[in-house]
Amino acid sequence: MEPEAQSGQTGAPAPCALFLAFLSIALSGFGGVLPWARRMLVDNKAWLTPEAFNETLALCQSLPGPNIVNMSIVVGSRFAGARGALAAFAGLTGAPVVIVLVLGLLYGHFGALPRLQGAILGLGAAASGLVAATAAKMATPLLRRRPLLAAPFMVLAFAGVGLLHFPLPWVLLALAPISVAAAWRWRE
Repeated sequence: MEPEAQSGQTGAPAPCALFLAFLSIALSGFGGVLPWARRMLVDNKAWLTPEAFNETLALCQSLPGPNIVNMSIVVGSRFAGARGALAAFAGLTGAPVVIVLVLGLLYGHFGALPRLQGAILGLGAAASGLVAATAAKMATPLLRRRPLLAAPFMVLAFAGVGLLHFPLPWVLLALAPISVAAAWRWRE
């Protein structure tokens, strides 16, 4: 799909804009950037529609490597070719590498402090909330288009992984063929 068809915009972002957008994503959501990536690419910049974001994420999940790194490369490449992919990747990974090195040194020195351990626990809770909110936003287009088809599979996946603690790959292997068959049959 062409960039214009995904966003409704006529001009594609330049590599510099891609670098700055992914740098902002990396610095905003350190440790869990998917919510920030969606906000930046869909809500703030409108470079992707919600549907295009979901489709791109699905592609990135099927590729080896971290999803968000794959997303930076795919989005950068779609809009500005190899230079855009390199710029988006550098924006996403450059600053966090430096930050991790500095934090590692600081944690080695101050990691045993109880207040620091409490702060890290609080950050984990906030990150969990962001992931849940992003999942809800990503589910909305699916539920609007085909609520009777999408909802049961979402509930089954949540029950299998979240409540029954089945391994995610097994749940996906069980539900994927059934959901694809149901979607195929629904289109007829």
